[in-house]
Amino acid sequence: MSRWRREDPPVKPEATLYALSDPERVAIYAKLAGASSGGTCSALADLGDRVIPKSSLSNHFNVLRESGLILSERQGVEMRNQTRCTELDERFPGLIRAILTAYGQLPGQPKAD
Repeated sequence: MSRWRREDPPVKPEATLYALSDPERVAIYAKLAGASSGGTCSALADLGDRVIPKSSLSNHFNVLRESGLILSERQGVEMRNQTRCTELDERFPGLIRAILTAYGQLPGQPKAD
C-alpha cells in the first residue's frame, strides 16, 4: 500500500474551520469518522437525501486532505481515506465534536435543519 502524500500536512485551525464550513464536507467527514476501516470516495458519495456528483466529491476530498483532516492511501485503483480524529482532538480538544454536533452529525444525534 503506497501513501498518496509523502508527509502528512500540518493541521491548522483556519484550514480546519474552512474545510468544515461546508455542510457536505462535514457530512462526508462524519461518515468517514464513523467508518471502522476508512472509506473510498465513491462509497461516501451517498449522503442519504442526495448523492454528491464525482467532480464535487473530488473537490471536497481535496479540501479535507489539504486541510489535514484526512489521510488518503492508494489501494489498487481506489483511494482509501481515514480521519485524523485522534491528532485533531489532541491539538484542538473538543473542536471537531462541537462542529459535528452543530451540524447534527454525531452518531445517534438527529440531523440539524
